[in-house]
Amino acid sequence: MTLEQRRALIEPEFRELSIVRQCEVLDIHRSGFYYKPKPMYEEDLRIMRLMDELHMEDPCRGTRRLVDELLEKGVQIGRGKVRRLMQAMRIKAVYCVPRTTVADKTKYKFPYLLRGLKITRSNQVWALDITYLPIRGGFMYMVAVIDLYSRYILNWSISNSMEAEWVVGMLKEAIALHGKPEIINSDQGSQFTSEEYTALFRKDGVAEGVKISMDGKGRAIDNVFIERFWRTLKHEHLYMNPPAEGGELYTTCKHFVHFYNEKRKHSSIGKVTPAVRYRMAA
Repeated sequence: MTLEQRRALIEPEFRELSIVRQCEVLDIHRSGFYYKPKPMYEEDLRIMRLMDELHMEDPCRGTRRLVDELLEKGVQIGRGKVRRLMQAMRIKAVYCVPRTTVADKTKYKFPYLLRGLKITRSNQVWALDITYLPIRGGFMYMVAVIDLYSRYILNWSISNSMEAEWVVGMLKEAIALHGKPEIINSDQGSQFTSEEYTALFRKDGVAEGVKISMDGKGRAIDNVFIERFWRTLKHEHLYMNPPAEGGELYTTCKHFVHFYNEKRKHSSIGKVTPAVRYRMAA
């Protein structure tokens, strides 16, 4: 059966099997079942796609430069709208002033622990990040966690919203699969300063004993390895042939993550794949 036929078999009101279990039985990822296109105008989606490409090319572009670049491409737009779309996409320009993330000012920020740190082994430092993914007629978000020593993608997930519970669930799965690292680094986004996320690191949490590190504001290199992963995913796969819906997006990302981990050799880690480097050092 096609994906659409299998999706039609899911019965949300069927009490004997949860939706999660029905998705597992029918080989449908939950992202594909729950996905509903964001209510955006087609022109806004086109502009967001252009903005994403420009941001991947040069993350230092702020609203002024993005407006100038878009005007050159024939898009009539002001800074206010560019700023609003950037917030929806969760992209931020790299500045030398505190303007590099969408943070929750009411939550506590944790110190940056990677300055001067030599990363010499797997599971020493993990990094978390969220990115915007374009699809036909809408967009979704992807969160991933990478081992900085090996560049190995430890776990990932796709959603049509950026809830803290979504990030927490993905991280719990990563720890269940690979054990706990010494440090987990992220930006200062609200998902990473939330009560749900920070509770993981307290007593009896699944990440108890793991240190929280958060990027310094304005630092362009803090998340460089996972940013490179995002750039490769988008340029080599999503930009050329945008998936039509959530299930197709999930399949595309699944294939790419496997290729990235198991097949793609990195010169910066001795011309081996991230999987080889991670398993050798783990």
